[in-house]
Amino acid sequence: MRKRRLIPIIAILLAAASGCSQSQQLANLEPAATAAQSKPTANADLVLIKGGAFKNTKSGYYGTEIAVADFYIGRFEVTQQEWAFVMGDRPSAFQGERLPVENVSWYDAIEYCNQRSVKEGLQPYYDIDRNHKDPDNHSDNDPLRWTVKIRAGADGYRLPTETEWEYAAGGGALSRSFAYSGSDDADEAAWNWRNAGDRPLSGTWNWPAIENNRTRTHAVGGKKPNELGLYDMSGNVREWCWDWYKDPNLGSGLFRAVRGGGWIGDVGSIETAYRGKFEASGFGPDQGFRVSRDAETDR
Repeated sequence: MRKRRLIPIIAILLAAASGCSQSQQLANLEPAATAAQSKPTANADLVLIKGGAFKNTKSGYYGTEIAVADFYIGRFEVTQQEWAFVMGDRPSAFQGERLPVENVSWYDAIEYCNQRSVKEGLQPYYDIDRNHKDPDNHSDNDPLRWTVKIRAGADGYRLPTETEWEYAAGGGALSRSFAYSGSDDADEAAWNWRNAGDRPLSGTWNWPAIENNRTRTHAVGGKKPNELGLYDMSGNVREWCWDWYKDPNLGSGLFRAVRGGGWIGDVGSIETAYRGKFEASGFGPDQGFRVSRDAETDR
């Protein structure tokens, strides 16, 4: 059984105000269900993303020599049904089969990828060493600091890289240069702090208003897909990426990259070009992920 790793509530609220949000768990929503016993359906499909240079003019990678290779990525964020089938528990603050799993750390997501791979007869993508601290992890706030390495040639599930994530979210080779994933209208593309509660909100980001409005996650696939048929890459939950968050002022090794914003953060954080960061051991009710696989594997 995985042990939950707590982070201070004050840090959650400060992160929320900066657009890199977490919040305390909210109660009195949908009743918790028992772990799913049957194999999930409908949400398990992957989409083949044809690689190339960035076509989205709003991307920070546009006009550079950076390109991505072909890869697969989940059409939807990993749901609670999928998580429970693989991991056997339900960590999310908001309970529902088709809701995205949340309250999961980067380490939790890595473990899910490996365990799902084993369950489907694939070679786990990651080597996880829990007994030796990662020398590239420079965070004083991460109590785990597991050493996680990629297995060359493995055909299992993995997290997308930050570059892959932004390429796919921005429409890939079919991009129409939307600001959000699939639209220039934030509410059309994404569940965000303004539209994810009982009534529409307006004005500037306001945590008391969000909390009092029962703002929350929503079932995957409820908003307009992007040009590649991917859902919720803007909003709903922030999504873990494989990479360390790299910044000229911060360096690397302190945070893992998160992308897409979520139901708590300000609208700017759900833009496909927005780069978020979070402690690898951190988790919260707006923190989830979607899976990827290498395209050259035998499917």
